[in-house]
Amino acid sequence: MSETTLEMVSEQPAVRPVAAVSVVVFDDDCRILLVERGKGGATGSWSFPGGKVEPGERVRDAARREAVEETGLEIEIVDLIDVHDVLLANPAGALQAHFVIAVFSGRCANRAIPEPGSDARSARFVPLADLDQFRLTDGAAELIERVRLANGSR
Repeated sequence: MSETTLEMVSEQPAVRPVAAVSVVVFDDDCRILLVERGKGGATGSWSFPGGKVEPGERVRDAARREAVEETGLEIEIVDLIDVHDVLLANPAGALQAHFVIAVFSGRCANRAIPEPGSDARSARFVPLADLDQFRLTDGAAELIERVRLANGSR
């Protein structure tokens, strides 16, 4: 290996995938639980409650924890519906971050009104007919449809 190659490698630290979770939750009125991101690159976008898995934490436990932290709601995890990769690049096009997200479906364990917390700016149940009024994160609409279909003709 040449010195130039070694310098290039040392300037670009290896990006390691980060384990994360999210949970797609419908209520009894067929509304979807969404949170508005208040921090990071997705600020202002709407998505599902979720975040990073803590060391030693099981992914289902992480999904429940994130739902409570971001919405105040106790969520029952129903099923794993997808594993979603989020690859973020810097302005030069180099990989900056890689998240591997276990996406679960869930149900509300209580009938409380969501209250934003943690890094969520807002949290609410949204009727499916109103989704076009929200700037969703990439892939969210497709996941909503998959869970809706899996739950029957809601």
